[in-house]
Amino acid sequence: MEKNNRSIRIECPKLLITRNESDLQWLIGSPFFPPLTIISTFRCIHSNSSGPDFPKESEEIRTLLLKGFDVIGALIVGKSDPEKTAARAVEAARTLKKLLTGTTKLENEETIGAVADPDTGDIRFFLSETESSTSFELVNPVSYGDNPEKFVWESGCLLLCQLPIKLPLCYPVNKPSDAESIFSRAIEAVIAKFKDPNVVYLVEASNRGSLDVVQPVILRGSELDFDAAVANIELLDEAAHNSEKKLLQCAHFCLKSKSTLQLFSAENADIIQISVLLNRSEKSPKCSAPAVEYFAAMDETRLLIVDFKLEVLCYAVQGILLMHAISKLIIPGLIDQLISMKKMNLPYLLTQHPELHPYHFCPPGIAHPVTVIYELNYGETEIKQVDARRSLHLRLGLPFDRPLLRIANSLDLSIKSHSSNRSTRKAGSSLLKDVHIGIPGSGVSGGSVSLVQGSYEYYHYLQDGFDDSGWGCAYRSLQTIVSWFRLQHYSSVDVPSHREIQQSLVDIGDKDPAFIGSREWIGAIELSFVLDKLLGVSCKVINVRSGSELPEKCRELALHFETQGTPVMIGGGVLAYTLLGVDYNEATGECAFLMLDPHYTGSDDVKKIVNGGWCGWKKSVDSKGKSFFLQDKFYNLLLPQRPNRV
Repeated sequence: MEKNNRSIRIECPKLLITRNESDLQWLIGSPFFPPLTIISTFRCIHSNSSGPDFPKESEEIRTLLLKGFDVIGALIVGKSDPEKTAARAVEAARTLKKLLTGTTKLENEETIGAVADPDTGDIRFFLSETESSTSFELVNPVSYGDNPEKFVWESGCLLLCQLPIKLPLCYPVNKPSDAESIFSRAIEAVIAKFKDPNVVYLVEASNRGSLDVVQPVILRGSELDFDAAVANIELLDEAAHNSEKKLLQCAHFCLKSKSTLQLFSAENADIIQISVLLNRSEKSPKCSAPAVEYFAAMDETRLLIVDFKLEVLCYAVQGILLMHAISKLIIPGLIDQLISMKKMNLPYLLTQHPELHPYHFCPPGIAHPVTVIYELNYGETEIKQVDARRSLHLRLGLPFDRPLLRIANSLDLSIKSHSSNRSTRKAGSSLLKDVHIGIPGSGVSGGSVSLVQGSYEYYHYLQDGFDDSGWGCAYRSLQTIVSWFRLQHYSSVDVPSHREIQQSLVDIGDKDPAFIGSREWIGAIELSFVLDKLLGVSCKVINVRSGSELPEKCRELALHFETQGTPVMIGGGVLAYTLLGVDYNEATGECAFLMLDPHYTGSDDVKKIVNGGWCGWKKSVDSKGKSFFLQDKFYNLLLPQRPNRV
């Protein structure tokens, strides 16, 4: 039966089904979004012939999914009867949600059951209105949002709570098996404290880029509301002002005016910092000295201290009251993270404790952050950590040839500035970064643009007080390429100097020792040798006999940027350039090349660089008939390949 008065809204950057997809995916939404809005999907990765392993799935998703988002349905890829398949998807989603919420019954919660055809990728969405419903209604229409990040962050914000806990445990030496139950009781006591009437939650803004000075607010446990369900919380108008603490909204701590250039993303979101304090003092009409109680141990005991470093990140809309944000998001988040860490600690309680730390990521293709707990006793390249990341890549539908969930990829949640003058410099570096962003179009009619993926630094003549004018262009192009691999976290090797590049070529026997310190040119082949030696990166080389043949390689270059995404070095005659993208009309053959020119000798001024054409689109032959590439010179193009690692 078709339901015409409702619609599915999909705010994923893409919701595509291929033959290689997991046959079960969890649909993620939020109680703060309109009903039936899908914001992302998580793959089910623990299952067997009898179905999903729900305990394992719930444990991992409870850690991964921020409070403020929840499972609203499931999608099954298959060709069997659509309505029966939708019923299985709904049942699976409800089973998972019960485990995630710790409830045995879901009251009046709509659940989506989606069915995808593995051959065509077509998806049909069915709706089950309540747990007792026996009918499933086909929902049309389905609309796709064109800016998921704006949808999530235009009125959204992040709540951050960092809480270190040192948990002392005394257990009998002759009965070490008791340590587990003692540990569990201690965890339960900590959880109870989160809802203690005397606990204090200090709320303050983390953003200091605004001229608005917002004073911190203190909310006590006795002022919180633990009864209302998140879905039933009434959101207030963000413009409403109320000075009463209990009626203050998250909007009170968010930036009042954002630049029109402000990017909508988790990195640029308003962050509200929440600290947990325990008030151990009580009002008393009498003065008294502190008292210490001593309990003698009946048996020989050992003291064990377990360290927890909780860091909970939650999503909220600005219209939610602070008391609800704390009671319904922060406190459940702290409890879930503490229980997850407890389970990870249990097997090692009496031996070496795992050093656990939560990190938050916003990988490409997912408009909201996810949280991962890593065990820092293992290095990032050790098999255990690599396997953990591969599992996460599989669940989130991320590629397996690039590191997107390493610690260096995690969100920087330190105090941020929302200045409207966006810096193009990399933090901690004097070099310009991503200078091609915002440049004018290429002028190719009906072309398809394929660009470098990720960030790079712009290296050019005369930087660092080193005069390489006239001979160092290929060295500078290589430095830009190495910076790309560093910024994408494939390598921590420093960007090499000219001398270090020359030393590498001598070390592998390509050059004589006299080459070190010289002003000799290098080309694409030498660059490939250095990338292999320093980074372990392999390269593909394309040769053309004349600059006039370069447009014939546009299709191949477009494929490179779409699949590899690395900057390309072009060398011809005595000149070298860095290629950042192509704009190619396959029907007409018209194309343009996005060039980053290392021959620039001026100051690092983006406007001067772009206006001067040092970074911009170049056509093989411009409107005046002038050729950019030399017709009588052969060209080598160096296409670095992404290492296949996570």
